[in-house]
Amino acid sequence: MARRPGAPAGYGEEFTFVSPLVKYLLFFFNMLFWGLPHSLCPQVISMVMVGVGVYARLMKHAEAALACLAVDPAILLIVVGVLMFLLTFCGCIGSLRENICLLQTFSLCLTIVFLLQLAAGVLGFVFSDKARGKVSEIINNAIVHYRDDLDLQNLIDFGQKKFSCCGGISYRDWSQNMYFNCSEDNPSRERCSVPYSCCLPTPNQAVINTMCGQGMQALEYLEASKVIYTNGCIDKLVNWIHSNLFLLGGVALGLAIPQLVGILLSQILVNQIKDQIKLQFYNQQHRADPWY
Repeated sequence: MARRPGAPAGYGEEFTFVSPLVKYLLFFFNMLFWGLPHSLCPQVISMVMVGVGVYARLMKHAEAALACLAVDPAILLIVVGVLMFLLTFCGCIGSLRENICLLQTFSLCLTIVFLLQLAAGVLGFVFSDKARGKVSEIINNAIVHYRDDLDLQNLIDFGQKKFSCCGGISYRDWSQNMYFNCSEDNPSRERCSVPYSCCLPTPNQAVINTMCGQGMQALEYLEASKVIYTNGCIDKLVNWIHSNLFLLGGVALGLAIPQLVGILLSQILVNQIKDQIKLQFYNQQHRADPWY
């Protein structure tokens, strides 16, 4: 069939602007970076995370859950699960179905996550004193609600063991908790004590002594240091960050590069799909033209 003069040569019905390489590269990119390298579908994994988080949240006492909302691990699990599902769904389905709306949503979400990470890093570096104060506030709030939330309790115990620390600034910060408070009218059996995770490890200990922190807040620093960690977790955390700056920088770069690659691939595919739509519209307009 004759082609209309000036019509794009080689742009027949079988031609497509959409590159299969970009399309399937974006799909496998989502499976590799935003899912998990398991045989299970990443959307299924993210929904399981959300389900576990919701179940853990509902199983807690309402008063305790609302009191420590800012430091609740269940909320973090729900947020991460929802975000993972949104990213993987939009990226995988959008690339396979060549859906511009899903691809743009995927690109927008990745851009927001990248900018939030960048802003958090810059603000944390520039306003390091305020960031330290915010971390101190979060830790103190967690200490207050230590016995109210089992997930939070396990998280604090893990952190104190990991960093060999006790409390926020010092071991006496545990007096902020109503169960560990040193006031005379405190009827708790844990009065003036600290959690067992503050205790120095005992070699060859078969059974953990959960009462090893009994009465430690009433002791002076040197005397208490023979039994428990007396340094606060804030200084330990800051020192750990300073000594692992290259590691943290590598982790940040490892997170940033896949995000930028995902944004780039999605935008390339969106532009190719738009060009393909323009081509199809052009073909429909000139299909009845005998010179086409």
